Amino acid sequence: MAETLDIIQLRTFVAIDECGGFGRAAVALHMSQPTVSQHVRSLEKRLQQPLVERDGRRARFTLAGEKLLAEARRILAVHDEALARLDVTRARTIVVGSTETAAEQILPELLGTLLRAFPDRQVQFHIDRSTKMTDAVTKGTIDLAVVLDTGSTVAGVEVGELPLNWYASPSWQPPGHGEAVPLVAYVEPCGMRQRALQELGDIGARVDIAAESGSLEGVIAAARAGLGVAVLPTAGRAPAGLVVRRDFPDLGRIFVRLITRRGLEPDVEQAALASLDGFFAVRRHIHAVSA
Repeated sequence: MAETLDIIQLRTFVAIDECGGFGRAAVALHMSQPTVSQHVRSLEKRLQQPLVERDGRRARFTLAGEKLLAEARRILAVHDEALARLDVTRARTIVVGSTETAAEQILPELLGTLLRAFPDRQVQFHIDRSTKMTDAVTKGTIDLAVVLDTGSTVAGVEVGELPLNWYASPSWQPPGHGEAVPLVAYVEPCGMRQRALQELGDIGARVDIAAESGSLEGVIAAARAGLGVAVLPTAGRAPAGLVVRRDFPDLGRIFVRLITRRGLEPDVEQAALASLDGFFAVRRHIHAVSA
């Protein structure tokens, strides 16, 4: 029997390119970096030519590596599409992901749309941070996800924008002249945290991270307790116990994007896009009327 290319090794090889290196690919795939390196060596042994070479501290694909990348993507696309068609259990369930900050207002309408459009299928949802949602969609464990992007750098389709605002407890008092601004933020990586630090830095303000959390609930609780000011997107009403602060620099807006796994049925993606387009169309109309 002729030798074959290993699907897992090909997926690792593509992840090196998409994630920007061996270490990041290892993190995204939940495997050790030596395992990632072993997958590459196995592919090089199978094809009898070097695929990746060192360029200083970075790894660079050889010409043969670039050719394999193109073929690997085609192989994985066909493989994943076939698996989706053959996996009866998966076909009955649509798995939706959303960031915490978008879930309360956006997710109910999206879930309702999918249930009405596909009454014979179950809909499950996961709530997590944008970075984790993006990784899950890339791996195929989530069908589609609504994520936030401060710089339009995330893959997917832009479906709307949300204003970013400063929030604090009604009794919170801003720092005096020369005192550091206590900031409540998500743990890194977080685009909203970086936006806040940049805007405060631009006006010469010093910043202390007064509290940080990996969850929206933790950020809101710390701000509600008066520990500092937080940056959050606004998709509707303000979080309970917090008020918008207008005495800080304008933060602009944050992009909302829909990302979908490779091989997702087009009708599912289109239903989700229609729901999100409707949600943001209503928001734009309300804003125009109130302006």
